[in-house]
Amino acid sequence: MPYEKLEIQTPAPVLSWANHELGHEETKMAENVASLPFVFKHVALMPDVHLGKGALVGSVIATKEAIIPAAVGVDIGCGMCAIKTQFTGEQLEGKLKKIRLDIEAAIPTGFNENKDVEKSVSNWQRWSDFKDLHSGVQDLQTKAMRQMGSLGGGNHFIEVCLDTENQVWLMLHSGSRHIGNNLAQCHISTAKELAKLAGNNLPDPDLAYFVAGTPEFQAYWNDLQWAQDYARVNRDVMMARFKRIIEKHLAGGKETKPLLQVNCHHNYAEKEVHFGEDVYVTRKGAVRAQTEDYGIIPGSMGAKSFIVKGKGNAHSFCSCSHGAGRLLSRNKAKNIYTLDDLIQQTKGVECRKDTGVLDEIPGAYKPIDQVMQNQADLVEVVATLKQVVCVKG
Repeated sequence: MPYEKLEIQTPAPVLSWANHELGHEETKMAENVASLPFVFKHVALMPDVHLGKGALVGSVIATKEAIIPAAVGVDIGCGMCAIKTQFTGEQLEGKLKKIRLDIEAAIPTGFNENKDVEKSVSNWQRWSDFKDLHSGVQDLQTKAMRQMGSLGGGNHFIEVCLDTENQVWLMLHSGSRHIGNNLAQCHISTAKELAKLAGNNLPDPDLAYFVAGTPEFQAYWNDLQWAQDYARVNRDVMMARFKRIIEKHLAGGKETKPLLQVNCHHNYAEKEVHFGEDVYVTRKGAVRAQTEDYGIIPGSMGAKSFIVKGKGNAHSFCSCSHGAGRLLSRNKAKNIYTLDDLIQQTKGVECRKDTGVLDEIPGAYKPIDQVMQNQADLVEVVATLKQVVCVKG
């Protein structure tokens, strides 16, 4: 059997693809979620699973008539975007540094935002729904507009990659920026207040939830869908700029047609049908992998990444991992590794090599090959990529 059933006594079982790697804290966190009365069938843990807030990152939680805002998390709609181009590796020779500098100039990273709002951003049809979002964010529309088309920080990145046939791929990882975070925090706080008022004896305060049919649930669901759309468009805007930079360097500015495009969330919730029933599915660090779904599973900034196609495995609620998964916390990584280690582990990659990105060193992540091996029953590999340029927030 490709997954194991955790030996815990909870109303809903926990199925894990993490190959017996769960420690005491991780098991406790899985147990907390599986003990909630509205969890449907079982909780599924992906092979990149690690500690999160309330629920494990790398968990898939199907629920009936309820949703847990902190399980979706604060970077609503965070996910990946990739395109396969018509270019080959030979065309990149001698141009990597210039490409990296152009990307850094065109796409704001970290806390930076766009100085001007481009037409494609201001024309986004869902700005008209902004007034219907959580009342506490009404003054954030200008900021949200300026941040659309920006990367953010942490593990968000932009990469130029080569596949095993030396074909050039463009790939990036980002979410719903400050506006998504703000909306999430508002609703998480409301859920916790409601739980306190109701005297809910939750195993963890971060598992506070909304019940379907209530105004609070409806308000969260509305904001959630908006933020997920924002995140998807944010990736599209960055990818369009990224593609233009590559075309400038490799095609004299001539527009080219991508051979394949993928844009997928990995921190989100949707209504889906599983085991013949309508449920809410929360993927906290997991990608939908229904039959024929394309997904993206990145390794760390010095490792391989994978474009995959879903196998529609019902036991995982048609899901797969969203990456390699952290092995070390950010602080631990900074304490264990040095700048020399970073330089060594990112050899051959045109990227920042300074202490500001030390917590993103490849050694802080699980080996991606093992993660892929553990989910052979969830996805098939379409392309294996290796980055040659990496821009971090």
